[in-house]
Amino acid sequence: MAKILYGVSGEGFGHAARSKEIISHLINQGHQVKVLSYDRGFFWLKNFFDTEEIFGLRLTYENNSVKYLPTIFDNAMSTPQVLKSITKIRQIMKDFKPELVISDFEPLSAATANLHGIPLISIDNQHLLTRTEVDYPPEFKKDFLAAKVVTRLMVMNAKAYLITNFFTVPIVEDRTRVLPPIVRQEVLDAEVTEGDYHLVYLTSNAEAVPEKLKGLKEKFIIYGVADKLGQDENLFYKPLDQTTFLADLAGAKSIVANAGLSLISEALYLGKPYLAVPAKNQFEQMLNAYYLDKLGYGKFSQDLARPDVEAFLKNLTTYKNNLKNYTKSDNSLFFQAVDEAIANCL
Repeated sequence: MAKILYGVSGEGFGHAARSKEIISHLINQGHQVKVLSYDRGFFWLKNFFDTEEIFGLRLTYENNSVKYLPTIFDNAMSTPQVLKSITKIRQIMKDFKPELVISDFEPLSAATANLHGIPLISIDNQHLLTRTEVDYPPEFKKDFLAAKVVTRLMVMNAKAYLITNFFTVPIVEDRTRVLPPIVRQEVLDAEVTEGDYHLVYLTSNAEAVPEKLKGLKEKFIIYGVADKLGQDENLFYKPLDQTTFLADLAGAKSIVANAGLSLISEALYLGKPYLAVPAKNQFEQMLNAYYLDKLGYGKFSQDLARPDVEAFLKNLTTYKNNLKNYTKSDNSLFFQAVDEAIANCL
């Protein structure tokens, strides 16, 4: 069994949710794991594992759009924290003496592995852009090229790239496997029902979205708007709590949310149609929304215009029927791939 240093991006919740399941599997297999993360990733994973806080790159949002110049400026201002984290990781390397590094889109752990000549495994969904051939609307070509460059720089020279994804694409690079998305155990165990409401989850600054749902003859339970609670006509605002959120997810008629892979994967597993509103300038989310629409599991809406919402609600039955053909995975295939990659690295 191996000592494994596991770096996790703390941006959003998806990386941490996926990593929790994988790290639990690794520990059950007898490996010793030390985790590095930041932001939501750190505060979630520290409840379960030996976790150290490091600096992490953060995207700056405004009105559901990634702002590149503020992102660059905000991260540049954090250079002293980066240097402090590098020093901290070097000390962890000295004390822990890892035999293997796994990175879920976390660049400092990946760079440390390369610097010290330690085998590196990449686990994420972003490398779909660099190691497979994806289809996308031509107007997003510049976004695709920019995202591809960033993805290559984040995690380099891995011995294996394990990519989670819900649609089929051709692989164009070696040392690459595309596998079904990891789904939280709580979701695998959830009892699926259908209530009288739709679940809305906003992970970036998108306060304008609820107003576009107000007045429709449907009930929407909304998470992610920090300064609102209670009822506003047909909108019901709730504080973010994982237990309550999961119950509402399992019982919703459909999902209206940004297009992160984690929530899409959970919704598809539960058979819930999905209205995807990708954060602007985030190509990965646009790609998820595009394929979701292409496969007939839901609808891609860039601005959540009222006609898009109405068209989505009108076609719920069609989406539900299409979702019956979605192949569900209980994570075992991914765990097997992780075990094989580790064995090949040691």
